[in-house]
Amino acid sequence: MSTKAIIVATHGHCFDGLCSAVLFTRLMKHLHPDDELRFTYHSSGYGPGQNGVDPRLLVGAENAILDFRFSPHAALTWYFDHHVSAFPSAGDRVAYEAHVESVKDLAPRARRMFHDGAYTSCTKLIADIGGSIFGLDPSPTKHLVSWADMIDSAAFPDAEMAVSRHDPVLQLMTVVENKGNDPFLQAMVPRLLEQPLEDVARAADVTAAYEPLRAAHESFITMVREHAQTFESVVLVDLTDRIIDVAGKFVTYALYPESQYSVLVTRGKTKCKLSIGYNPWSPVARDHNIAAICERHGGGGHPVVGAISLAADQVDRARALAREIVAELQTPESA
Repeated sequence: MSTKAIIVATHGHCFDGLCSAVLFTRLMKHLHPDDELRFTYHSSGYGPGQNGVDPRLLVGAENAILDFRFSPHAALTWYFDHHVSAFPSAGDRVAYEAHVESVKDLAPRARRMFHDGAYTSCTKLIADIGGSIFGLDPSPTKHLVSWADMIDSAAFPDAEMAVSRHDPVLQLMTVVENKGNDPFLQAMVPRLLEQPLEDVARAADVTAAYEPLRAAHESFITMVREHAQTFESVVLVDLTDRIIDVAGKFVTYALYPESQYSVLVTRGKTKCKLSIGYNPWSPVARDHNIAAICERHGGGGHPVVGAISLAADQVDRARALAREIVAELQTPESA
């Protein structure tokens, strides 16, 4: 039996990134039943000057990038993503399309790179491609896919469910967002392959890791309430007066259910971050492509949510840019 080294670079500190790694690992085990596979997971993040995965990490017999920006590096053998801003440059898109073109006349299983910006999560994209092209049985991870898809697309029944985080899976999501580095992924992916999602979410170590984060999340809700400013249908929250490395999702939507968009600007130890989102529970339809707005300033994301990173010392620029984006969101794009 041969041993294959599989490198998996996935979106770090992200529930969809973690679940994408789980689904891709299942796919590799399905495709290589007679090989001993050695998986190494890398947590990939966005930041000033970071446009993709460091090619020096791609040293396996198979190298995958999941739920993250495309790399044209020759060592890349697998790619799955659903971000519309997956390609940092026109050359990156050309490299991706060249692969797709090169295998179009071959058997479907010859294709190894898949991008679809219409998908609500990368996990679901891998599950669907795994099943339709590679014959991967979807049933063992059906629940995991469902949760990843709901979380990444904010398809909760209401904002209160997302913000309260009473469900153990949402508590696991919080732990992933705060602690999802390389060692965390290396330990957590095998567990989610072997155990039901809810069992992992209720495990003693996950519960213990969540407890201090619960208090931090409640404090974050208070900070948002105290600092939020409303500009017509847009909520602006400037929290750059303190260090916040991980900001809670969906809070502005729960506090301001009638809002259409939110712009949250925070300052961490290594970067300033602008998080822009459309309120999925808003009574007003979305009229801006948030990914396109973020791409103009070096960021990216989806039509409904995106982010921009600046250097940690660019607080004034982050604040000014946040105001600029608020003004843009107040004017319908069609105008």
